[in-house]
Amino acid sequence: MNTEISGVILQIILMLIFAYPLGRYIAKVYKGEKTCTNFIAPIERLIYKVSGINPEEEMNWKQFLKALLTLNAFWFVWGMLLLVSQEWLPLNPDGNGAQTPDQAFNTCISFMVNCNLQHYSGESGLTYFTQLFVIMLFQFITAATGMAAMAGIMKGIASKTTKTIGNFWHFLVISCTRILLPLSLIIGFVLILEGTPMSFQGKMKIKTLEGQEQVISQGPTAAIIPIKQLGTNGGGYFGVNSAHPLENTNYFTNIIECCSILILPMAMVLAFGFYTKRKKLGYSIFGVMFFAFIVGVCINVNQEMGGNPRINSMGISQENGSMEGKEVRFGAGATALWSIATTVTSNGSVNGMHDSMLPLSGMMEMLNMQINTWFGGVGVGWMNYYTFIIMAVFISGLMVGRTPEFLGKKVEAREMKIATIIVLLHPLLILAFTAISAYLYSHHPEFVANEGGWLNNSGFHGLSEQLYEYTSCAANNGSGFEGLKDNTYFWNWTCGIVLLLSRFIPIIGQVAIAGLLAEKRFIPQSAGTLQTDTFTFGLMTFVVIFIIAALSFFPVHALCSIAEHLNL
Repeated sequence: MNTEISGVILQIILMLIFAYPLGRYIAKVYKGEKTCTNFIAPIERLIYKVSGINPEEEMNWKQFLKALLTLNAFWFVWGMLLLVSQEWLPLNPDGNGAQTPDQAFNTCISFMVNCNLQHYSGESGLTYFTQLFVIMLFQFITAATGMAAMAGIMKGIASKTTKTIGNFWHFLVISCTRILLPLSLIIGFVLILEGTPMSFQGKMKIKTLEGQEQVISQGPTAAIIPIKQLGTNGGGYFGVNSAHPLENTNYFTNIIECCSILILPMAMVLAFGFYTKRKKLGYSIFGVMFFAFIVGVCINVNQEMGGNPRINSMGISQENGSMEGKEVRFGAGATALWSIATTVTSNGSVNGMHDSMLPLSGMMEMLNMQINTWFGGVGVGWMNYYTFIIMAVFISGLMVGRTPEFLGKKVEAREMKIATIIVLLHPLLILAFTAISAYLYSHHPEFVANEGGWLNNSGFHGLSEQLYEYTSCAANNGSGFEGLKDNTYFWNWTCGIVLLLSRFIPIIGQVAIAGLLAEKRFIPQSAGTLQTDTFTFGLMTFVVIFIIAALSFFPVHALCSIAEHLNL
């Protein structure tokens, strides 16, 4: 077997091996059961005491959301102040300047919503201080926010009838102290051993083999990389992200980082089954997501390892696959796997340039984010799938004449209206803003020219670059087709708007659905109850997701990625 294919298979197996026990552990953490991390409890009690939090105080869904939104509003102000003043703050040995207000707005919003879209290069656009006290801090908080939201929904689902869904602050703290921080420390130590920098010194000046002087950025890299992957954050410490030899030093670290992207999203799906004591339903949801993931991997690995058809037609050998924009240390197969892993989640980190991928590979990356339910961000990915379950239950119930119920709670018009708004918001934001940018580019070239020009590529691929940017924003992903010049007033502000709307409206709606269902009277299962933990219902949910989410985007793909593929 080809060694690159073996590497891809090995990484997928490792993801599955680690996800199962981690899912059991996460369920125990959120249920308050005894775990190996109980020794952290005194630190948590100190945090609660200093913050004035009573972790035992239950919240209804409105109080839960109020706490969630208040936290994010505070950190937005914090991030803006530090980014626009970072030039004068400590830990800036390289003398990097402050960000402009529009760039700071985009950066702050991006990291606050767990997207980590970067309209700057990490080593020059930030200082060590803001890397730690904005970027890394937000990567913990935003990931924990999504996990806390899912924990609240699971608590509401697991209760037969309740008006409360837990304490947001408690779920937030234990998500950090008992899940994200321990895993980050383990991976961080491994990365340090493999040569990833962990220092506060300025740029190194070295002499190359040719005798020329070269300046190499370093810094507290090993502290930030683990949480960027585990929290499905993705923001690169360096501009080229995990293609950088100091951010991803060898094939071993590449395996660790790629597996880190998916183990928590996978584990959170399994944790749902363990927490609610409905393991069969958890496995069903996991199976649908994993199937979609494997299909994407097969398509992209085949595309990238097969080489570019244009070059093949010229009789030029591409035995290593299509290597444009790929890291020679990892090869086309590992980059293709990473491209799917990072887009079926809201991670967005890269170990190669997505702009250089073949058209069908680029389409798969965008479809993963446009569907936005295959594992997704930690907690948030399952919540997006949960929205489609509500829709599938309602539609299936109408089709077969059975009561539309989910886990003993009747799904009615109010829940369906909220779910419909959430589902339709995603394509609306992506397609509307892509249409605006495409219109301005084609009909108002003077406006585009005043902003320095947007595209390095015209035609089909140029449209793909604009579509990818807004898709990445709406999916809280953060990766990009980097042929787009995105650090402009237009892209900073419009992307910021998409980031805000696509993060908080779905979370508000999903928590509201869980709270409304939790308050309803529990209905014992009967012969007329629609079974939601079967293969048939799993297939039904997949079809609903595909029809509503995927087909919304095929017309625009016909104008960009599919058209580009047909013209190769």
